[in-house]
Parts: sequence; structure tokens; C-alpha cells
Amino acid sequence: MNTAVLRTEFRLFRREPGAVFWIFLFPTLLLVILGSIPSFREADESLGGLRPVDAYVPIAVLIALIMSGVQALPQALTGHRERGILRRMRLTPVRPSALLSAQMVVQGTVALASALLALVVGRLAFDVTFPEQPAGYLLALLLATTSALALGSVVSALSRTTKIASAIGTAVFFPMMFCAGVWLPVQEMPHTLARAVQLTPFGAAARALGEAAAGHWPGWGHLGVLALWTVLLTAGAARWFRWE
Repeated sequence: MNTAVLRTEFRLFRREPGAVFWIFLFPTLLLVILGSIPSFREADESLGGLRPVDAYVPIAVLIALIMSGVQALPQALTGHRERGILRRMRLTPVRPSALLSAQMVVQGTVALASALLALVVGRLAFDVTFPEQPAGYLLALLLATTSALALGSVVSALSRTTKIASAIGTAVFFPMMFCAGVWLPVQEMPHTLARAVQLTPFGAAARALGEAAAGHWPGWGHLGVLALWTVLLTAGAARWFRWE
């Protein structure tokens, strides 16, 4: 990867206050707002004795990934294509693939930093324990990140303009937020619905992160769903992506 391209993309990202807020700050802000509700700090039998604020830390982590993969990445890549940046890069020694890789590194790094911020604030503000199975949590988080970026790459591949990218991204955004458990944690969903949701990348990620947070190794089925989605979405993005 070209380090100059990577540095440039990081600088461009920092100049987008909206992206910085929604990816890096909003998930933790939402966690703080929900955690400030007294009932969210009381044990809930439907959550296996966990407090709702405990269950919402993994959800805050996934919100950052969804924002980064489905909203920010397609807008950035499609904007570069729409302005002819990718076409002009073909005339230079720097390949367009370097820009794609740099964008994925930028978005993935910011999303992971947001995840770390949510974990730290959850611990300091609401005494949410750090994941008791850190290795499993990290593995699930990395697989969820690659799935989110692969999904964003597919949205970019299918979008000719930033307006189309925004429309497709929004259409994908809300179902993925539901699957992540934003409105109803996966643990509280009816059995049939929960089983269906866990076949989606963010439903599987929510279960895997929750299991690792509780001290269990994430279910191989959930990790397998994440890995499979990553492979399928990456293959789709590679097939449909156009530089011009």
C-alpha cells in the first residue's frame, strides 16, 4: 500500500466532521445517553441477568462498524470515482487499488478506535466489565470489521454516483442496525427471529461479541457466518467494482 495515499486519505477523513462524529463519537454518545437511564443500569432477567447497558456496549461497537462500512466508505469511494480521481490515477504509478486499500484501512481504523472508546467509556462511566474472553472478542471484532468493509465495497460497486451510494447505503443501514440489536437486543428477540437475524453479518457479530464479553469463546457458527459473508461480499465487490 502506498503510504502517501494512506496519509492523504487520513487527512481527508479528518476534514469531514460529520464522518468523525457519526463513526467515532456517536456510538459512545448513544451508549452514554442510554446508560444514563436508571432502568438501563438494573439487571434484566430477559438478558440473562445482564444490565441493558452491558448488552449495549457490543451494539455500540457494531454501530461504528455499520456507519463506517455502509455509510462512509461508499460515499468516499463513489465520490472519488465521480470526480474522476480514480481515472486520473491510472495515468500515474499509483494504482487505484492503493486508494481502495487506503480507504478500507482508514475506515477500519476509525471504527476500531470507536469500538475501543465505547469499551473504555462503558467501563469508566457504567462499570461495564471489559470482555472476559479478549481473544475471542478481538477475533469476532476483526471479522465483523472485514464484513462491514466488504459490504460497503459492494455498495460502492453498485453505485455510479454519490446520490445512489447514499440511497443504497441508507436502504442497507437500517436493516443492519436492526440485526445488530439497536432497537431490540438479539437476546430478547423471539427465537425464530433471532435465528434468522444471526444469519446476517451483524446479527452474528452481535451474538459473537456478546458471548465473548460474557467470557465464552464465540460460537463457531457465528464466526463462520461472519467469515462466509466476508468472502461472498468481497467476491461480489471484486466482480462488480468499476474504477470509472
